[in-house]
Amino acid sequence: MFSTLIKKKLGDNQVANVFINAIFDSVDKGFKEVASIINEDPAFVTCPNVTENHNGEFSLIVIVGNLSFLESTFDADQAARVENLIFEKLAKMYEMDINSFKNLIRDYQSFITRVNHPSKNWIYGMSKAVFHKYKLNDFQDEYFRRMQAPNPLFLKRMDEVMSNFIWNWDAFFKKYRL
Repeated sequence: MFSTLIKKKLGDNQVANVFINAIFDSVDKGFKEVASIINEDPAFVTCPNVTENHNGEFSLIVIVGNLSFLESTFDADQAARVENLIFEKLAKMYEMDINSFKNLIRDYQSFITRVNHPSKNWIYGMSKAVFHKYKLNDFQDEYFRRMQAPNPLFLKRMDEVMSNFIWNWDAFFKKYRL
């Protein structure tokens, strides 16, 4: 009974580990379904044939999206500490030096910001990034293909999908304290 009243205290390193593990777990378990949703979406006149093992771009989009929410969840100092730990750990996982990995993440952030302009909604930007990184324009009907813009109905459906890959900080803070 008392275990539900007592929140476990986590340090920055533990928060970084939980964050990384949860993101990769959700992508590993969920991308098969995401690929299926994309392949079966009625916005496409031909099947994009996104395979379940083609999740590299998706993983980076989810990491960048979640990092953007991390910065708005913590105070600036703690966000910087946790973010640096995340960068160190992910750089090792991607077998890159930390500066190259930071540049990769910053490039993805810039890309998402650019394709999402003028919107500031990160989930919408993540959906647009999926559209562009997986070259889905080639599979749309002629009208949207010529415009080189995603079908808004596809983006709306993709927003719902992407929202499932955003870390739930409210649930985290109900269980843990920092």
